[in-house]
Amino acid sequence: MTDIPDFTDLLPYNGPLDQQQILARFQTVAKLGILRHALPDSYGGYADKFHHLCQTHRLLGVSSRDPGLILMVNAHLWGAVFPILLYGDERQKERFLPALLDGRYLSGHAITEPGCGSDVQAMTSRAEHDGNGYRLTGEKRYITNIPLANWLVVYAKLDGQITAFLVAKEDSGCQFSGGSALQACRGSLTGSVYLDHCKLGPERLLGKVGAGAQMLQRALELERAFIFAGIAGVMQWQLDNVIRHSRERMSGGTHLGRHQAIGHRIADMKLRLDTVDLWLNECARLCDEGKRLSLASAETKLYAAEAFLQSSLDAVQILGAAGLEKTSGLAGLVEDALAGRLFSGSSEIQKNIIAALLGTGEGYKPKSSR
Repeated sequence: MTDIPDFTDLLPYNGPLDQQQILARFQTVAKLGILRHALPDSYGGYADKFHHLCQTHRLLGVSSRDPGLILMVNAHLWGAVFPILLYGDERQKERFLPALLDGRYLSGHAITEPGCGSDVQAMTSRAEHDGNGYRLTGEKRYITNIPLANWLVVYAKLDGQITAFLVAKEDSGCQFSGGSALQACRGSLTGSVYLDHCKLGPERLLGKVGAGAQMLQRALELERAFIFAGIAGVMQWQLDNVIRHSRERMSGGTHLGRHQAIGHRIADMKLRLDTVDLWLNECARLCDEGKRLSLASAETKLYAAEAFLQSSLDAVQILGAAGLEKTSGLAGLVEDALAGRLFSGSSEIQKNIIAALLGTGEGYKPKSSR
């Protein structure tokens, strides 16, 4: 395990951040080595465990209190770094992974379209054979790290099959736009990608033709499993802040926390945080042991997203009007927590996944009786 990073340069910000400030915070994360966990040392990783990744991301959340930055880091890791590691050829790994880990490149993945989100089979972006290479046409929306990203893993249908491609910001026929920016998670950027017969060489194909559905599902499983490692740190800060306030604030001649209604809310916040940590540890254990993650990642994302939202509401409620002051940092987390119920697949999608994996619900295909 590496030394614990010094997060001094990632302290919470006051007021809006411009694009260069957002990029600078990401590059600081890279400089601190936060991107190198659970990755082989042959490409610049620490060759440690997912357990260590969770520990460091949690500390990042406590220090930065910035779900946007956490979203930015996770889109980079699970959207591009791990797909290239798991599915790229040796030339792609050698070209991209060192630069992605040291912050020279910022990346992500492009799945969502104006007409489709979680239903990836409904995507209309298409790729066509063009000599030895390909041409991509389509529009992607709500893409984390756009327009700052240098590279994206873009999913499009080639011969009717979802396939992954490596697309650069400078590619002819490709435009990264700040359109579709979100109000929440202001420590990151979200934008659109427009592809107009974007010409790519054969080396830009990531994995095999038709393997895109499997690749993006694996990427989303990892993202769902670990994106709340950093947000658990934010939840820890919320809890610490609420406990401190409940001890200092007097109400009815006693400390605020002695009122049962307040004490129960704080107890619920603690229970939610500890349960999120248990789920994160279980996902890390499964990954470190090379076991399937599908069910645990959906359960983790579902529980953690709902827990973060409820604890964010409770924190504001306990502090009262002080929780709505801009300087408190608490009110903005409510918006961020609402986004948490949507990114990486909504809470409803996670329930569908869980039901299907249990042999019920939409997507379940019964075994043949023969």
